[in-house]
Amino acid sequence: QPLPTSQPKMITIVREDVKVGRNSEHARHEAGWPAAYEKAKSTDYYLAMTSLTGPNEAWYVVPWESHAALAASMKRDDKDPVLSAELARLALADAEYISSVRTIQAQARSDLSVGTFPDLGKARFFQITTYRVRPGHEAQFEEAAKAYGAARMRVAPQHGFRVYQIIAGMPTPTFLVFSSVEDYAQFDETTAAHQATLKASTAEEQAVRQKFQTEGVVSSETNRFKLDPVQSYVSRETRAQNPEFWSPK
Repeated sequence: QPLPTSQPKMITIVREDVKVGRNSEHARHEAGWPAAYEKAKSTDYYLAMTSLTGPNEAWYVVPWESHAALAASMKRDDKDPVLSAELARLALADAEYISSVRTIQAQARSDLSVGTFPDLGKARFFQITTYRVRPGHEAQFEEAAKAYGAARMRVAPQHGFRVYQIIAGMPTPTFLVFSSVEDYAQFDETTAAHQATLKASTAEEQAVRQKFQTEGVVSSETNRFKLDPVQSYVSRETRAQNPEFWSPK
């Protein structure tokens, strides 16, 4: 199956803290995972991205339709002794290149997401904003997100984003907002869209956002990432669409 064409209902994010100066070695080592999964004929595809800002990290984002789909995947992997042994070998060797790893699960908040889902086969850079929300103030975040989304749809609906809510793996309530571009220069356009959204907001929408910023937010952090085709695991059909990018020599 190809990459998702609509917002996945769940995602797993594996975040690895890469040791300083070991990025290239880590990337070459991580290519072993896609090779192992392809040999096992797995259809559990994922995208890998490396940080351009913030901590020196590699993120691996796996889409799921449900917990049941994730459970079925784990059972398939466990029943494959060759794959299990290879994954164990890769994980042990990974300690040479990373200092820590965190696995996170999040569920889609399509009611807070805006715009058309992007063509992930063409996405090359991602922007991810993490909102830590004060306990008991989830409704304020939802109201603020809907107010911002309504203004965005009026002025720049082509610059959409997807919202996820953390359900396991890190302190909650926490929300992640994903957006992507095909060229890094397009972040100029998304920045302009954000400014236009703020200017186009009604007084009521501004008040809702300000109330959340004052009362409900613990912290927010935005970072940018570059898609790494070598560390990603995608279908042959996806690679065939752009072999020069997905299968670099």
